[in-house]
Amino acid sequence: MIRRLKTARSLEARSEDDAKVRQIVETTLAEIEAEGDSKINELSEKFDKVSRASYRLTQQEIDQAMSEVSPRDMEDIKFAQTQIRNFAQHQRDSMLDVEVETMPGVILGHKHIPVNSVGCYVPGGKFPMVASAHMSVLTAKVAGVKRIIASAPPYEGRPHPAIVTAMHLAGADEIYVLGGMQAVGAMAIGTETIKPVDMLVGPGNAFVAEAKRQLYGRVGIDLFAGPTETMIIADETVDGELCATDLLGQAEHGYNSPAVLLTNSEKLAKDTMAEVERQLKILPTAETAGKSWEDYGEVIVCDTYDEMLEQAEFYASEHVQVMTDRDDWFLDNMTSYGALFLGPRTNVSYGDKVIGTNHTLPTKKAGRYTGGLWVGKFIKTHTYQKVTTNEASSLVGEYCSRLCALEHFAGHGEQANIRVRRYGGKDVPYAGSAE
Repeated sequence: MIRRLKTARSLEARSEDDAKVRQIVETTLAEIEAEGDSKINELSEKFDKVSRASYRLTQQEIDQAMSEVSPRDMEDIKFAQTQIRNFAQHQRDSMLDVEVETMPGVILGHKHIPVNSVGCYVPGGKFPMVASAHMSVLTAKVAGVKRIIASAPPYEGRPHPAIVTAMHLAGADEIYVLGGMQAVGAMAIGTETIKPVDMLVGPGNAFVAEAKRQLYGRVGIDLFAGPTETMIIADETVDGELCATDLLGQAEHGYNSPAVLLTNSEKLAKDTMAEVERQLKILPTAETAGKSWEDYGEVIVCDTYDEMLEQAEFYASEHVQVMTDRDDWFLDNMTSYGALFLGPRTNVSYGDKVIGTNHTLPTKKAGRYTGGLWVGKFIKTHTYQKVTTNEASSLVGEYCSRLCALEHFAGHGEQANIRVRRYGGKDVPYAGSAE
């Protein structure tokens, strides 16, 4: 039996919020397309309180930003990028081109081709998300993308030195100081001074996420992303302090970040809830984390591990931290999630910042049908075919001709028939004839 000790805000209320954002973004993107740089400047002045002749940073500005980063911070950024680069490279190396002779004279293959240009958005208005530069820019670089542009909002009125440094070290070709939906719109639609890209990636607030959704099709995107989600699956092998710490550690992302505890221990559930309240009295980001916990926090108690698995699959949460006496059982049986964090020695923050996996992950149950951002998201797999002998062309052509006739596609059929006549020496009638 499943018991809910704490529930979250209703889905209906969340949908109302989404509808308001959708209308604002639709209008804004249309204005960006119509007005270009002037609209970008207007939005930057309104939301970022910054106005510039050009929002692209010069090399001098990049150098200045990097000079302001302390040696300790620089070393930490480089350490994180080394881990992320190494794992991305292993992923890229696993993606092999294919060429195979499927029958005599017929060669089929596929090639992995990087997207030509990518726009990487890095959040930075409230919290300077330095790690997002590694996750997007660096991963695109390992994939082989030719042109990578990156944009982040100003922080306290100017480009954030650590974000600029991370973008530059990761390999960004162009760096912009633009935030929100205006940055995403400018990169996808293009303006007089910003050449549009083929793909958009990176997390952001509700307006950024909605802008990416509306721009999908015009450009590719990494995934449809909503507010950060975290789920902890735990039993009495851990305690309430650890669970509360890990729930609030993700709830601080925003006022609407779901945080769910899934357990088979009512004692652990109650201990965690009490510990959350205690920590909210001392956590510096308690205003944000507390609101998320109040509106979007959930505590679910199950009787069995199978019930816990069923609930976890239903939620398909972005981050799933498993701290039980059977962590690998969950790894073997779970199919719907963004990323798993197994055992008490790891946590979501490691994945967010430094361990090497990518932190841009599916939310709102999208883990049912897609994984997160990885090097393969920047790569298109294109097939090709080659027929090298007359015999093979004639043989395939005969089958193709009959199958085209079955579908009443005369033009398709004649593409096959002309090759049967030329390369097979057979007197095949024109596909549209009555013979």
